[in-house]
Amino acid sequence: MNLISINESLELGTIIVPSLISIILLMLSALASGSEVAFFSLTPNDVEELESRSDSAAQRVVDLLSNPDRLLATILVANNMVNICLVIMVTRVINSIFIFSGVWEFVFNTVIITFLLLLFGEIMPKVFTQSNPVKMSLFFSGPLKFLRWLLYPLAFILIRTSSRVSRFASKGAEISIEELADAVDIAETGSEEEQKMLSGIISFGQTEVVEIMHSRVDITGLEYDAKYSEVRKVIVETGYSRIPVYGDDLDDVRGVLYVKDLLPYIAQGDDFEWQTLLRKPYFVPEHMMIDDLLKEFQKKKIHIAIVVDEYGATQGLVSLEDILEEVVGEITDESDDDEDKLYEKIGENTYIFDAKIHIGEFIRAIGFDEDAFSDVEGHAETLAGLMMELKRDLPRRGDELQSHGVKFFIATMDGRRVDKIKVEVDA
Repeated sequence: MNLISINESLELGTIIVPSLISIILLMLSALASGSEVAFFSLTPNDVEELESRSDSAAQRVVDLLSNPDRLLATILVANNMVNICLVIMVTRVINSIFIFSGVWEFVFNTVIITFLLLLFGEIMPKVFTQSNPVKMSLFFSGPLKFLRWLLYPLAFILIRTSSRVSRFASKGAEISIEELADAVDIAETGSEEEQKMLSGIISFGQTEVVEIMHSRVDITGLEYDAKYSEVRKVIVETGYSRIPVYGDDLDDVRGVLYVKDLLPYIAQGDDFEWQTLLRKPYFVPEHMMIDDLLKEFQKKKIHIAIVVDEYGATQGLVSLEDILEEVVGEITDESDDDEDKLYEKIGENTYIFDAKIHIGEFIRAIGFDEDAFSDVEGHAETLAGLMMELKRDLPRRGDELQSHGVKFFIATMDGRRVDKIKVEVDA
């Protein structure tokens, strides 16, 4: 007895329609697979380009990508429905042509259908679509928008179900920031620099802008009405590449001057209207998380932001370099000098700190727990502010204060402002 034989009583008319339907279903499967690759291969630059276009196809693509979960669910539901129908129709065609013995029907159908689906329904359309995702996403946008509406109930059920399964599966894998920090502390492998970098990465999402910004008193700015010769003098003296420009005071920041924008006009006289080169300032709240700010910097392609409080008053300035230093440590270049250091270790347990250093950075430098001074720091944000909280008065040169096993000595003043503080940590 033959394992597989031709059905001699086959009538050609009985397989024409199922065969045509199978071909159509295979094409639909290919389109579904191709659309998935087309949409989810688009780069951020591709999406920005589509957003800037006014044609309806581009706007449909942007609309579909605004809810990627629903888009993916729609494609998956449509693809699986088509594949199920394809399996049924191809099985019917094969069984009409051949007569099988025993398990060979299952084996033959499985091999043929798997081959057809993989080659024509998955591999070929995905390879073809990946070469030009923008063009193909525009082509697929119309049918997919209709399918998104048609298959919404099934897609909604799929999204909700997968969301619940994902939350359930992730419950046992949750780990707190504190647990990660403890793991880094007890790890014995890696250099000190690697340990610091790991600690910076872990605390990155928990750090606020106010903790790393340059305070208002340390901002070097330009008056809006300054002469061009004065502008060039400030640029040469400071070495900064981006300088905020203000009107009446720093609460009236009108723009940011990029030094590179001045290069074509470097020889101009005082009558040059340099204010026309100002770029729009970017304002951020002082309690914004630095990981969110980094995303905004990347999205807007800027490197500097003005930090404001809830009343809109300027509190400080933060740059991309300040954010990156939270992970990789101090970044120095040819324009930096020793005066820019916020602290220096001069003995085994003795330091000289710049009074403007943030309390959090000061605590990390001396190796204390982050909440070591939480009971006395009050509303202070800098080491100078902590001195005021401890003394309950304006600090003066020569003042000696002590708290939590740390001795503070006001070493130098800059007018009424505390400049340098000597710190001794009890062994």
